[in-house]
Amino acid sequence: MLWPHKDLLCISQLTNEEVLHVFRTARRFAEINARPIKKVPTLKGRTVILFFVEPSTRTKTSFDIAGKRLSADTYSLSASASSLRKGENLKDSALTLQAMHPDALVLRHPQSGAAEFLAQRLSCSVINAGDGWHAHPTQALLDGFTLCEIWGEDMTGKKILIVGDIAHSRVARSDVLLFTMLGARVRLCAPKTLLPSGVNTWPVDVVSDLTSACEGMDAVICLRLQLERQQAGLLPDLREYARHFGLNAARLRKANPGVRVMHPGPMNRGVEIDAALADAEQSLILEQVSAGVATRMALLFLYLTRKDQPAEA
Repeated sequence: MLWPHKDLLCISQLTNEEVLHVFRTARRFAEINARPIKKVPTLKGRTVILFFVEPSTRTKTSFDIAGKRLSADTYSLSASASSLRKGENLKDSALTLQAMHPDALVLRHPQSGAAEFLAQRLSCSVINAGDGWHAHPTQALLDGFTLCEIWGEDMTGKKILIVGDIAHSRVARSDVLLFTMLGARVRLCAPKTLLPSGVNTWPVDVVSDLTSACEGMDAVICLRLQLERQQAGLLPDLREYARHFGLNAARLRKANPGVRVMHPGPMNRGVEIDAALADAEQSLILEQVSAGVATRMALLFLYLTRKDQPAEA
């Protein structure tokens, strides 16, 4: 496939076939990651800047590892170590970085639309590593790849529950787009105060009771409570939230046999998910982390080599 996109801003940019192409490419890199020597020269001489205005462990580290395993030069920059702290705006910071001729800029930013803002102004590829509440396409792709490795590429008929802080979750928005594109049926469960406005227009069903919501599910994705994005008063307290919306083994027994449990991290054990369940056999949480490296290797490869591909006759 000739990769047609300069930037990755949202799952809605991609077709079903393009998503499956990412998964197939990630599968090849997952095989490389299982070797004793994991480095290949695929992107030797290419430069990737990781511009993370928000803190990150999994996403930033996996992009860094992904680039280095492909032999790209990666450079990390945080808000505290950039001129943003001195009052420089995002546009000028990005144009300064572009003057150094990177091949890709991976951006995480607290403002929705920041990645698109830069993509319209920069000639290098911009990959959205999370912008505000808007989107986190690489997380959705790694979630999809993780389940694809178990279920196969056709998710028609599969039922996936997303439970937790839907209102403030860019992961939830991107996961809903991806899983419905692949044919799965998506259900949401959250306190009413943590459901987004307009959720009735989403291609999902909403169930308020977690025990009932788990019934018949093939996978359950727990979301972190994003207290840093919330206003006071949305929750009575964490103990009350855990009592009603924390996933545990008793609630999971309502799901289908072989149900899988996922969490994009970071986890608050005992709040969103029971600690024992996070480590149980049906948990795919660590598999998601491994899939994140392979998926981001696939994305860097596709976006940084698209100009190298011969034009169609």
